[in-house]
Amino acid sequence: MIRILLADDHKLVRTGFKLMLDVQPDMKVVGEAADGDEAVDLSRRLRPDVVLMDLHMPGLDGVGATERITAELPEVRVLALSTFDLDENVVAALRAGADGFLPKDVSPEELIEGVRVVHRGDAAVAPRLLTRLIGTFVRAGTRPRQAPAALTGLTDREREILVLIARGRSNPEIATELSVSPSTVKNHVTSLFAKIGARDRAQAVIVAYEAALIHPGE
Repeated sequence: MIRILLADDHKLVRTGFKLMLDVQPDMKVVGEAADGDEAVDLSRRLRPDVVLMDLHMPGLDGVGATERITAELPEVRVLALSTFDLDENVVAALRAGADGFLPKDVSPEELIEGVRVVHRGDAAVAPRLLTRLIGTFVRAGTRPRQAPAALTGLTDREREILVLIARGRSNPEIATELSVSPSTVKNHVTSLFAKIGARDRAQAVIVAYEAALIHPGE
């Protein structure tokens, strides 16, 4: 059973999501929060598997709440929700530790699948959508930061795979492109994530852009 905490300042939205999720045989909404502080408090007390986190809430917003939850409770997965597809707060939330994001007008099927995806440890963001999102903010003036020191510790193959991830390639696509087995790619991905401090593909793509390993339009 996937235990879910809903964090949104609109009760009607929470009610709608609860109705969608509670009818699933493998899901249960265990709590509701109306702001970021309450989301953090309930996460500490209830230890949900997944938090559906609205990014725009009064007081402590969804980005701040995400940062606190992922820092204190790394086993809790956060799925960020935004009204806007190209919301700069989405990138901030991913950087803060969110495991993916979905628009708030997502279909019930996509919401349910997104919860399952982050629960099993993957990022609930389509790779090409993620690269477009980050690319938009790079073009808008976000300047790449200096490459993390850990980036220098990557092998040539790990660096190559990081670039392919940032270009939106899935593990099977990377395996085909490099003529190696999917299990080999998975091992490389696990190793490079550990070296750059990325929890998932979403954060890895951000690192690649900020380190200028890839540029918009590539």
